[in-house]
Amino acid sequence: MIDAASGRVKPRTPIFHRTNKMLSFNLAAALDHHARARPNHPAIVEGARVVTYGELANLVRGYAAWLIELGLKPGDIVGVALADTAIHLVALHALARQGFIILPMDCRWTREEQSRLARAFGARLVLSEAGAPTLDGVATVSGHELHSPPSDSGPAIFGDDETPLLLSLSSGTTGRPRGPLICHRHFKSRFANHWASLTFNQHDRFLLATPLYFGGGRTFAMSYIFLGGTVVFRPPPVEPAELVDAVAQARITSLFLVPTQLRRLLALPAPNGPLMPGLRVLVSSGSMLHAHERDAIMARLTPNCFEYYSSTEGGGISILTPAEQRAKPGSVGRPAFLVDVEIADNNHRPLPPGEVGRIRYRGPGVAEGFHNDAEGSRDAFHRGWFYPGDLGRMDGDGYLYIVGRAKDMIIRGGVNIYPAEIEQTLLDHANVAEAAVVGWPAPELGEEVVAFVSARDIDEAGLIAHCRARLAPYKVPKRIFMTDDMPKNAAGKIEKTKLAARLPRQGG
Repeated sequence: MIDAASGRVKPRTPIFHRTNKMLSFNLAAALDHHARARPNHPAIVEGARVVTYGELANLVRGYAAWLIELGLKPGDIVGVALADTAIHLVALHALARQGFIILPMDCRWTREEQSRLARAFGARLVLSEAGAPTLDGVATVSGHELHSPPSDSGPAIFGDDETPLLLSLSSGTTGRPRGPLICHRHFKSRFANHWASLTFNQHDRFLLATPLYFGGGRTFAMSYIFLGGTVVFRPPPVEPAELVDAVAQARITSLFLVPTQLRRLLALPAPNGPLMPGLRVLVSSGSMLHAHERDAIMARLTPNCFEYYSSTEGGGISILTPAEQRAKPGSVGRPAFLVDVEIADNNHRPLPPGEVGRIRYRGPGVAEGFHNDAEGSRDAFHRGWFYPGDLGRMDGDGYLYIVGRAKDMIIRGGVNIYPAEIEQTLLDHANVAEAAVVGWPAPELGEEVVAFVSARDIDEAGLIAHCRARLAPYKVPKRIFMTDDMPKNAAGKIEKTKLAARLPRQGG
């Protein structure tokens, strides 16, 4: 219940209980703890509004009570197609609190895309913005409003570590949906990874600068709420200079950006010193940074940059700390906290250091399989290991190197060619902003190497000459297509399938 004098939450029953001699609880219960221990500490800052932990706990309870009034039961799947506001974060915790399963949906998707995903996973309900169109075959309600907390303690928190929490879909999932069902214990293990390996702490002020639909932004924001830190909203769209100003004005100490955002910051005029000197932690994830980009980030943005290699299915895989950036420039770091990483062949046998194979990893934050997809699970999960689909190698010091996506590997005349190496070569040219290498079906050799490049003041012939001076002849792109329209998904990753669809037939 709520204490009338203080307005603070007083739960009727203990938040924590012991299961199999282990402390086990619903992660949303941490809010009630913070409301008692640090009621006036800012939890969310959105513009001029500051929401304390005492207020946030009450807002979540009110939203949870409203969800129950709609007829939802624990285990029901609920689509969340909300904009990037504080209410979105309240809704996520309310759903978690009552044992409902979160189905992330991008409010920018079309009506058809949202309907298809909701039906595919059997969503009972979709929370949408005011005025959003009704979806086909799925109940839709406006979820963009806050709700007053009940006069008593409201509905009890439902579930513990084993309670399903979220369908962790890969970013940009609008075709055949695939994703595992993540439990509260998976998320808490991922949070521990953030604290131990990325050094998150409850004194941080974290700037939310990516969509909450996107796994990285959502997970880091929820991690900081669980920890008791402060989440400051400045979601996209935002101009690079405005982002720099927001970091300074809001006294931000922790920030997560995808490489596309970082590249836009690097395009700003060069400062006399770091653009964001107050940052304690800058996390880059979503796709791999190249060595020269890391050097530029360390020099021009902040020296405190962590590269975080992760997946939606299992959370963090490896981390490259600021101190390791120059010593291991081509690496994505060593395994994250409590995570085992190996390189395996196609028969699931581990390979020695230096050999290229399939990256696999396991740990307490890794899912057990794709939800309702036995065939997909057989391909990606094997005896506790998850295969994210990347090819890589490990060096003798235990550092991981990504050489490309298994599905992106080009086989030219029987020779394996890894696009990442060619992309890095193209990006080494000062005039190239972005590069993506794909295979081009060819009658004689099976595939040819081609590239799509965003560049200035250089043409195809000049870039091919640049590659010939640095690559073996069979790796040099047969064609380089110049483009200012590089398709990207919600995580900022270049969508190579869309680029490949632009290719004419050989000889065309």
